[in-house]
Amino acid sequence: MVEKACLNCKHIISQGDVCPICGSTKFTTKWSGYVIIINAEKSELAKKLGIKVNGVYALNVEES
Repeated sequence: MVEKACLNCKHIISQGDVCPICGSTKFTTKWSGYVIIINAEKSELAKKLGIKVNGVYALNVEES
């Protein structure tokens, strides 16, 4: 399966057509780097990146 990143919130998914985090339907397969957020409430990195929900996120995304 090809993983794709949401263009809106950068959440990475491997199946489906709707982002479970923000509800967007716009994705790209052109992304690089990723971060896994386990505890978004306490993570300083999540705060800097604007992430409020635990999950896997791309660090860099490009429109396809």
